[in-house]
Amino acid sequence: MPLFGSIFSPKKTPPRKSASLSNLHSLDRSTREVELGLDYGTPTMNLAGQSLKFENGQWIADTAISGGVDRRETQRLRKRNQQLEEENNLLRLKVDILLDMLSETTAESYLKDRELDELKTVSRRRK
Repeated sequence: MPLFGSIFSPKKTPPRKSASLSNLHSLDRSTREVELGLDYGTPTMNLAGQSLKFENGQWIADTAISGGVDRRETQRLRKRNQQLEEENNLLRLKVDILLDMLSETTAESYLKDRELDELKTVSRRRK
């Protein structure tokens, strides 16, 4: 029994048999390309009843399947969206102006209150 040696030395496990679970390695090249090829087609999805496909980095409505979403309707909705965004920006600007006016009026009121308090203390001292 060695002084610094290991008492426990397990047996080495035998190597596993390399059995393939797939029969794709036995197929010819053309069949493998069909099964595992890189041509997956364009990605498509169905969202709220409208079919969309991914082309050139953008999702585009598939008009053949989408159920008749009209191009004019899309343009009308985009125009309406633009109008609403402009109106929203205008309203934000108006709110900012009103907040500036409110803060200015509040500051003036505070200064006048301080001035009035000072005048009251001065008039009390004179009496």
